[in-house]
Amino acid sequence: MDEHTTHTRKKKKKKTTAKMKGAAAVAMVVVAGCLLAAAAVSVVDGAVTCGDVDASLLPCVAYLTGKAAAPSGDCCAGVRHLRTLPVGTAERRFACDCVKKAAARFKGLNGDAIRDLPAKCAAPLPFPLSLDFDCNT
Repeated sequence: MDEHTTHTRKKKKKKTTAKMKGAAAVAMVVVAGCLLAAAAVSVVDGAVTCGDVDASLLPCVAYLTGKAAAPSGDCCAGVRHLRTLPVGTAERRFACDCVKKAAARFKGLNGDAIRDLPAKCAAPLPFPLSLDFDCNT
């Protein structure tokens, strides 16, 4: 090998190494961004779960379907507990979506009873209860 060939190979190796370092840096930034996004989602999901919402509202089904004239003590305790769960806007939206998903599983729910439930339990919620409420507003 002559001196020119050796010098050219060293230059190419340096360029390849620099490109690999740049690609590794970009990959690390992307991975870090993904981890931060996942952490943000898990904070929301970790604070309020649909299981929490379901457990809080399950005792209310008899009232919400018209089988009971008034919400039970357990129902109102669940509504009061539900009121304490969501802390920020994202959590309120998540809890609201959980309420709507729970409502979709039950047939014969009374829209007026759903709307009036927090007031009947003297426990206003940070979002309205309704079958057709847009949780993103």
